[in-house]
Amino acid sequence: MPTLPARDHQLVQIVDAALIDATRRSGHFLACKPGCAQCCVGVFPITQLDALRLRLALEALESQEPARAARIHTRIDASLQRLLPDFPGNPATGLLGESDEALAHFEEFANDEPCPVLDPATLTCDLYAARPLPCRTFGPPVRTQEDGLAVCELCFVGASPEEVADCEMVPDPEFLEEELLHELEAATGAHGLTLVAFALRQTLP
Repeated sequence: MPTLPARDHQLVQIVDAALIDATRRSGHFLACKPGCAQCCVGVFPITQLDALRLRLALEALESQEPARAARIHTRIDASLQRLLPDFPGNPATGLLGESDEALAHFEEFANDEPCPVLDPATLTCDLYAARPLPCRTFGPPVRTQEDGLAVCELCFVGASPEEVADCEMVPDPEFLEEELLHELEAATGAHGLTLVAFALRQTLP
């Protein structure tokens, strides 16, 4: 299996530090806590860095806690059975399509599908330490090209636009993720966006 770029650990530290700072500034407006899993339902795109991070973590879990890893594999299988028939991309590679039609279809695709890494009994992530960057940045206000400052609908209830703006999270100010994605693609050829279930399918026995 490929290895992560050497600076991936630095990227995760930068994003986690930004989350800690945004959490401090958000105070009571931030509703996120263990067992709140709304953001774990509905598919979302992840990068090849996210995918590799997850695969390595699942591989380690297979040797450390095989029963727990087996439960994840069972959920992956079930998720893929639901996702494959209408997947807006290449089902063989798991890469999401990039055409306008595919992007439009993705907006309405599998919005009720739980992440296969989510433990349905505890409503916590079984690969939390290796979770993708979108998971690490969900909750505090994060600026997007489409929606401006986007926040979880459970957070910042009653906050003014100014209060939301004061808590803005800037996850990767130096665009390190983009550099590492180019580095990973040069080393392995891996490129494009995928989903958690498809990323972890590659580790199935």
